[in-house]
Amino acid sequence: MPETYFNRTAEETLKLQQTSSAGLSPQEAERRAGQFGPNKLSEGKKKSVVQVFLEQFKDLLVVILIIAAVISALSENVESTIVIFAVLIMNAILGTVQYLKAEKSLESLKAMSSPTAKVMRGGVRVEVPSAQVVPGDIILLEAGDLVVADGRVIENFSLQVNESSLTGESEGVNKTDEVIASEKVALGDQKNMVFSGSLVSYGRATVAVTATGMDTELGKIAALMNQTQQRKTPLQKSLDDFSGKLAAVIMVICAAVFALSVFRTHMTILDSLMFAVALAVAAIPEALSSIVTIVLAMGTQKMAKQNAIMKDLKAVESLGAVSVICSDKTGTLTQNRMTVQKIYADGKLLDGSELELANEPQRLLLKIGLLASDATFDPEHNTSIGDPTEVALIQLGEAFDVEEVLYRSHHPRLRELAFDSDRKLMSTLHLLDGVPTLLTKGAIDTLLDRSTSLLTSGGAVPMTEERKAEIMAVNEQLSNEGLRVLAFARRELDSVRDLTLEDEYGYTFVGLVSMIDPPRPESVQAVADAKTAGIRTIMITGDHKVTASAIARQIGIFNDGDMALSGVELDAMSDEELDAVLPRVSVYARVSPEHKIRIVSAWQRRGSIVSMTGDGVNDAPALKAADIGVAMGITGTEVSKDAASMILADDNFATIVRAVVNGRNVYANIKNAIKFLLSGNMAAIFCVVYASIAGLTVPFAPVHLLFINLLTDSLPAIAIGMEPARRGLLRQKPRDPNAPILDRPLLTRILGQGLLIAVPVMTAFYLGRSYGGAAAASTMAFATLTLARLFHGFNCRGRESIFRLKFTSNPFSLAAFGCGVLLLAAVLFIPGLNTLFQATPLDGTHIAQIVGLAFLPTLCIQVFKLFRDRKDA
Repeated sequence: MPETYFNRTAEETLKLQQTSSAGLSPQEAERRAGQFGPNKLSEGKKKSVVQVFLEQFKDLLVVILIIAAVISALSENVESTIVIFAVLIMNAILGTVQYLKAEKSLESLKAMSSPTAKVMRGGVRVEVPSAQVVPGDIILLEAGDLVVADGRVIENFSLQVNESSLTGESEGVNKTDEVIASEKVALGDQKNMVFSGSLVSYGRATVAVTATGMDTELGKIAALMNQTQQRKTPLQKSLDDFSGKLAAVIMVICAAVFALSVFRTHMTILDSLMFAVALAVAAIPEALSSIVTIVLAMGTQKMAKQNAIMKDLKAVESLGAVSVICSDKTGTLTQNRMTVQKIYADGKLLDGSELELANEPQRLLLKIGLLASDATFDPEHNTSIGDPTEVALIQLGEAFDVEEVLYRSHHPRLRELAFDSDRKLMSTLHLLDGVPTLLTKGAIDTLLDRSTSLLTSGGAVPMTEERKAEIMAVNEQLSNEGLRVLAFARRELDSVRDLTLEDEYGYTFVGLVSMIDPPRPESVQAVADAKTAGIRTIMITGDHKVTASAIARQIGIFNDGDMALSGVELDAMSDEELDAVLPRVSVYARVSPEHKIRIVSAWQRRGSIVSMTGDGVNDAPALKAADIGVAMGITGTEVSKDAASMILADDNFATIVRAVVNGRNVYANIKNAIKFLLSGNMAAIFCVVYASIAGLTVPFAPVHLLFINLLTDSLPAIAIGMEPARRGLLRQKPRDPNAPILDRPLLTRILGQGLLIAVPVMTAFYLGRSYGGAAAASTMAFATLTLARLFHGFNCRGRESIFRLKFTSNPFSLAAFGCGVLLLAAVLFIPGLNTLFQATPLDGTHIAQIVGLAFLPTLCIQVFKLFRDRKDA
């Protein structure tokens, strides 16, 4: 078990690290650098480009096509061999390009480390590259520094550290050098520790380094990134399953056709092999992989226009199956800035917007908030510097046209007692109406105990136990709403002098200000829309349970009967116990990166497709482990962006819902494109099998089928993929990710429509055979099948008839049909091309026969759809 330092004294920490406040000697630092290695993050082994390229040929369908190409070469059918290999290489290149997306997460993690660090070496303060920091080094931290390693605070001077990107907690963390007497403490509660990658926002401290490189908390996240495997999308699984089954069926049928040709029709072995090759080429949708990629790419372009940038094409369709969104709170569901909610002064509890400057206690409350703080705010550029709670007070002043710079210049700070985590107070001395006045803000329990009177609009009155109880009741009410409460008080001094801690007694209590990191305005509607779509939203945060639950209830995530779990409670549960309560838990608070992956994995065990949203370093491993990782484009760290599948350019949670609709539409379009491709291929299979049984010549040359599959089929399939979204997609429940893409209803339609197309194709074959023998028969069959499949593209645009869908709603389908007809005409009529594609000349009568026969299946299907449209209406 790794050593813990938060429960050890500063002296014990120095002893364990075999160091002192003077730091390590240069020789010892060099020795430890050799022992522990550089203070850097390592990364996992990556596949080479060649390895990725060769892996594209592992697919069983690809192997069958390679065998078909070899057989074509042996039969001196060189054209088919060249075309098949060209297709395979093109698909392999496309797959390689898609795979080699930028794996930059670890580089971004490295970039978060400070390039230099101030350390003590042999009693001398020196600045060294962060990579040279070793365990046992003494680091000197100041405001503005990035923490370069994990360490125990040895001396603390009001140190405040922003750990939001690591823990997810929006508030700055006030550090201490005191021992935490506990065996197990959540990362965000280790107040006497600092962690690599966090930012010092206030104060200074001396820190003993306890961990560097991959041993830091940041390093553990990097290790999780290496260990986390990206899951296959539902479409990938479905297509993999389909490819395996199709390959097995093709091999069985090809073997049967080969045996039938040899033993029944007494064909030569080579001719029988050509029959088998024709069948294999007819059955395998060579362009399917490319078309799916293109349709997904089109979907990403559309989503990018709606501020959802997809980094992983194959993740687009997963959006349509998402059933759980695990969302980070800070910066995702909330605005990532503290905002004043309610104030209490003069016995009244008011909204911050209802502050009355004519009321003396309320006016003084605002005055203390502006003067007893160090934050600044630039409303013109909407930028702020300082502690988030103090920024909220400054913005409250801006709301009432009180500019803090001007106000502070009128009431300059004469003396101050800086905030520290022991007193939990900050005090500043000013002249108010010529009277030296100590203005203090801090924790309510501390200030209330030190107050002897209470300010009202009628003046100061004695602080009685009843009045204390009333103020504490208001504090409890506000705290239960998840609000952070600050107390404010004043004390008039006899003169302007140096302040002591004894001056922070005998106060006149002024009032309370409560604040919270508020929900984004659109989050409530987005969560409601997600619920309509059958999607469960879960909040996962590093914040406190009460605060997280309050925000979750406001947004609509946390409802009566729901549970909230903390990270410590989660650690105490086994996977079986977590699985038992999982459906009831809507909020997880004070969690670590490991917890986030565990929660995502628990939902995935239930068969859910999980989306994880977030913006911090701490979200990165879970973003990668989730089926869809969603990062924030504006507030998100580079680490989270690189780990995610999708980036929200507007940081708007509602954009996810729009992306889900697009994802569902993309999946529906891909399914229709697959129906189009496979029904056409099935027609070719029926024709080849029929010809084999009937003892006829091969109805198609392999090059015919490749022309259909790659050129005239690809354009309509892509057009189908660009079909606009239909109404009601959001009201549909998420599809079952385990359901095969080729379910029984789709398979039935593929077989039925394939047979419907095959009948007129074989009719054309017989007409051509009677006219000009085997060559004319093959040409007639090829032309009819090509044109019939082009017409069939209109049938596959959607469930409704083309009259309800409207021709003009998808102009790409008309363009695809026109291009397909031109390509077919070129092959049939242009000298040289007709020779390459083994097409014989045809006269006008035969062209008319081809058009009539090719249109017949579409006529039948559209008539059926018209009747169904009327029935549905």
